[in-house]
Amino acid sequence: MEFNVTTLEGKDAGKVSLSDEIFGLDPRQDILARMVRWQLAKKQQGTHKSKGRSEVARTGSKMYKQKGTGRARHHSARAPQFRGGGKAHGPVVRSHEHDLPKKVRALALRHALSAKLKAEELIIVDQVAAAEAKTKAVAGTLATLGLTNALFVGGSELDNNFKLAAANIPNIDVLPVQGINVYDILRRGKLVLSKAAVEALEERFK
Repeated sequence: MEFNVTTLEGKDAGKVSLSDEIFGLDPRQDILARMVRWQLAKKQQGTHKSKGRSEVARTGSKMYKQKGTGRARHHSARAPQFRGGGKAHGPVVRSHEHDLPKKVRALALRHALSAKLKAEELIIVDQVAAAEAKTKAVAGTLATLGLTNALFVGGSELDNNFKLAAANIPNIDVLPVQGINVYDILRRGKLVLSKAAVEALEERFK
C-alpha cells in the first residue's frame, strides 16, 4: 500500500510503499498482550526478598518449658507468629522471565505496527534529524505536527542532535530501528517512523 511521507516541518515528501505482511494485518489483542507481558516480566528485577525463620537474627532456644505453664507449646522465637520472627512464605530473589516463541515475538511486532496504521496513529517522515540540539526548537517542530505523545524510530544510527533535544521533552521517546519493540509502540500515542526505519523493517521481515 502507498503511504504519504512528510518532513518534521509538516511538508510533503512523497510516498512510500508499505508491505501488507507488516502493516496490513488485522491486529490481535491476545498476541499483543502476551508480548507486553513477556517484556515486562523480563524487565522485572526480582530482587525483592524477606527473611525466613532460618535467616532472622534471633535465638533459636526454646522459649519456655514444654509443660506446666498453662500456655501454648512453642519452641523457637523465630517462628512467623512472633514479633521479630521470620516471614512465612515471603518473596524470594527469583527471575520472572518466561518463554515466548521467537515467531510469536516477531508476529507481535508486525501486529503492533499494523494496529498503529489501522488506528491512524502512524506517521512516516523522510528523516528523524534536527539542525541543532535545542529542545525548544524540536519541541516547537513537534507542536506543529501535534505530537505530544509519540515514539520516534530512526535508522540504524540516530541523529545525535535530535536525540539530545528530544530527551528533555515529556512523553517523547527516540529509538534506533534495532530497538523497536511492542511495549514502547503501544505505550505512546503516535508512532513516527523514518524512511530508513521502514526500509530496515521491510528487510527484517522479508
